Amino acid sequence: AQNTLPSQMKMFLTRMGFKSKIIVTGDVTQIDLRRDQKSGLIQAVSLLRSIDEIAFIEMTTADVVRHPLVAKILEKYEAKE
Repeated sequence: AQNTLPSQMKMFLTRMGFKSKIIVTGDVTQIDLRRDQKSGLIQAVSLLRSIDEIAFIEMTTADVVRHPLVAKILEKYEAKE
């Protein structure tokens, strides 16, 4: 979802039907959009965080389930930023 444009994210989120759930996954550290384009995921999080019926789960390096070295690599990159 990190590579959606705001208009695409809005289109997706506003198609929810009754008794539905929408789960959006994405990684804002892996956005491949051009510099002049905004991420629909970042905008959605910013706009919708205050709505009580919407939940956000943000994962950290503690949630990495790949090779143990991946968590260490991510920690080094995060420390640099």
